Amino acid sequence: MKNILLFIAFVFLCNQMAAQKKLPVIRANSFKAVILEEDNGLKTDWNIDPSVKPDIYTVSKISKGSKTVKIKTDIDSIRIKIKQGDKKDFVILLKGKDSCLTRIESQVPKDFSTVQPAFHDSIRLGINGQNTMFVKAALNKTDSLVLNFDTGTSNLSLTAEALKDKIKQSLKAGVNVLSIGNKKYDGFKIYKVELSGHGTDGRFGWDLFDGMVVELNYDLGIMVVHSQLPEYVKKDKAYERLEVKYLDKLFFVETTINQGSSSYKDWFLFDTGYQRTAMLDGPLLREHHFPTTQMKEIKKVIMRGGQGNEIPVITANLESLSLGKYKLKNIPAQLLSESRLVINKRMNILGNEILKRFNVFLDFQNNAVYLKPNKLFNDSYIEKE
Repeated sequence: MKNILLFIAFVFLCNQMAAQKKLPVIRANSFKAVILEEDNGLKTDWNIDPSVKPDIYTVSKISKGSKTVKIKTDIDSIRIKIKQGDKKDFVILLKGKDSCLTRIESQVPKDFSTVQPAFHDSIRLGINGQNTMFVKAALNKTDSLVLNFDTGTSNLSLTAEALKDKIKQSLKAGVNVLSIGNKKYDGFKIYKVELSGHGTDGRFGWDLFDGMVVELNYDLGIMVVHSQLPEYVKKDKAYERLEVKYLDKLFFVETTINQGSSSYKDWFLFDTGYQRTAMLDGPLLREHHFPTTQMKEIKKVIMRGGQGNEIPVITANLESLSLGKYKLKNIPAQLLSESRLVINKRMNILGNEILKRFNVFLDFQNNAVYLKPNKLFNDSYIEKE
């Protein structure tokens, strides 16, 4: 019996070694590598670490189909195709001796559409004169907070002031619960920030609702979290459907801007936490021959980043901006003279001074945004008042 057990163990070990040998292998002489998501251009500096097995890189959410990821070391490279919920292992052979087991994985898609009973959780939605959208929430049942729903961020961020004056409990990683309306959310991280939307104690991101559908109805002043997209939205031709593309923890919609005879179409960050109209990356636009010099300067302002840093910005008149079939004209847009990197990438941003003009359904099941003009659509822009 002992010999039989030894033989079985030997066969198992051989099979494991054979499986290991089948893994793709690339070489490296340096601890530094780069991971590139080819569909969205996200570039991540990667540290090769032999002590972590497997060392896992999680790709941006895949909206449909698959994506290709390129891993490049100082002397070698590999391309890996990955689907939703999939994972692929390979080995980086460091300096010819250390085998670094590395994994590229995609998170399993969340989908609450089959939950019974279906839910439609309605929450009072406020918006102030600074375009900060906010709801009331409770952290761990005890601490009442006013929070900004910021689609340009993820997890939960609380201001230093709120952490000092409003949080009466000891926060422990991985066990915190945020109550919004009748639903409870967990699994998020908590970050400390210096600033949040005007009059709020912090902000929470779209990923809290991954696999759900979020309705922002400014006409009724409500935010509704749905287990699935209401059928009437699909039938109402006034709603314009825009595809969503993800970049790390951010999501984007296709947007077209026009100036004179020039047109530029790109993926813009959908950012309800940005209080102004649109932030345009001047150097990026000029590389695509968009005539930023033809945009009439309105004024100069100082914008503050999430950590309180100052960013000088020129406000200039943009002739038009289109989201699908809907066009907004003569927009006082913020034009950056220098590129501002977000997650190591240049980008243009849609802010809530534009987004508040639509009643919105954010479909995080089918990765789409539905927009319909509301009562604010034709209101004057704050910068021009």
